Amino acid sequence: MDSESAYRQRIRTRTILWTLALFTLFVLWDLTSLDLRLAHWFGTASGFPLRDHWLWSKVLHEGARRVAWALQLVLLLSVWWPFGVLRSLTRRQRVHMFVAAMFCVMAVSVLKDMNATSCPWDLAEFGGKAIYVSHWNWGVFDGGVGRCFPAGHASAAFCFLPGYFWLREKTPRAARIWLTATLVAGFTIGLAQQIRGAHYLSHTLWTGWICWIIAALSHGLLEGRKQRAPFLSRDTGKR
Repeated sequence: MDSESAYRQRIRTRTILWTLALFTLFVLWDLTSLDLRLAHWFGTASGFPLRDHWLWSKVLHEGARRVAWALQLVLLLSVWWPFGVLRSLTRRQRVHMFVAAMFCVMAVSVLKDMNATSCPWDLAEFGGKAIYVSHWNWGVFDGGVGRCFPAGHASAAFCFLPGYFWLREKTPRAARIWLTATLVAGFTIGLAQQIRGAHYLSHTLWTGWICWIIAALSHGLLEGRKQRAPFLSRDTGKR
């Protein structure tokens, strides 16, 4: 095994270990009652006082969503007109980044439509009508409107995780910055939604994990395909 193959093998092993470790930690979190306890930090019997606050609602809810879609447009345009660190990637890789990001958003949206768990602000103890039911109880209705798990708005930031997997092989420092910015943005949006009563912390955690696994698997599949058919890695469109 040459040095490049050994390096990639180490990266794959590290990714698998991180994926399994995060999965284990998030499952352990779900086994506690901390989701509901954290919700009580911001909610009262009459609801969530900061639900419509301008910072959490207008800036970090509506504004963040618009910024995320604008960045998606920038990512799409970079397929033909790359800039900054994106110039280190081939056009095929930039296409993958955009497609994988969109797939993350769609996957989270589909899972939300399938899940019957309601949001914190729908619970009777916060002025709603629902009772608390774990999001793992698929098909169990809690008396609310459901469709709250996983966190859709957090996926608007976590969907950029595919960029980390491509950049880490070309520019590791830029990849770390990309990853840090993505995680900070995702958890900031998730915090805003928790303060508003729109989600539990676990919703944000699992959204991040879902986007991470989609990014890792799609990257691995495309890389494996390139190794099986070397001619696929030719990129006459690189700028």
